[in-house]
Parts: sequence; structure tokens; C-alpha cells
Amino acid sequence: MNASEQESGRENRQQAAGQASNGKPGEQDYARADFENLQAEADGESGNLGAKSLDMILDIPVAVAVEIGRTKMSISNLLKLNQGSVVELDRFAGEPMDIAVNGTLIAHGEVVVVNEKFGIRLTDIVSAAERVKKLK
Repeated sequence: MNASEQESGRENRQQAAGQASNGKPGEQDYARADFENLQAEADGESGNLGAKSLDMILDIPVAVAVEIGRTKMSISNLLKLNQGSVVELDRFAGEPMDIAVNGTLIAHGEVVVVNEKFGIRLTDIVSAAERVKKLK
């Protein structure tokens, strides 16, 4: 097979595969990629398809934590703690608590008692824009 026949065979294979050739030796051939419209699914325009996608993640467990405050202390002071010791935190009494999901702050709230158990009443939800800002 001569060079002309090889080039002709290559062009035929490219056309069959939907590829375009730039015709310059030593440069890569390319093919245009086609993607589905994922934005339509996110917007719910594709009917029930977006809801099915969301259903797949609804049972994934996440860790929810409520932080009442923080403090720093030396190891020697830490070793001196015993039953009845009081540790001073960086927050004031009555100040909202931080609610985090998987370590990401999502809301603030106040402590309540429900059926003799502690709970949190959400008082402020952190906006998605604020959460994104903190990631940068």
C-alpha cells in the first residue's frame, strides 16, 4: 500500500467516525463532542428525570454538628481539668450556635428542649453565595 492509499484510507476512517482533519502533518485530528443538556435536568425542565436523579442521593447520611463555642488552652491546663471544671468558651450566653453539615456551616440556631432532649431551632440559614465565598 503506497502513501496515497494510506492517506485515502485514513480520511475514509475519519469521515466514518465523524472526525475532521486539519490537513497539517504532525497535528492532532479532532472530533466534536456532543453533550446532553444537563441544565434542563437541573432546572426540572426534563420532566421526572431531575427528580429521579435527586432521589438517588436522598438516603446518603451526612454528619450534622452544632458548635456552642471554642477555646484554646495549653496541655498543662488541659491535664488539670477534672469533674466539675468549667471551660470558658469564646461565645456569650444566648449567642446563636453554628450548625454545620459535613464540616460546612449551613445555619445558625438557638438551643431548645424537645421531649426532654436538646434540639436546635434554626434562626438563620447561610446562603449558598456565602458558603461559596468561604470556600475560596
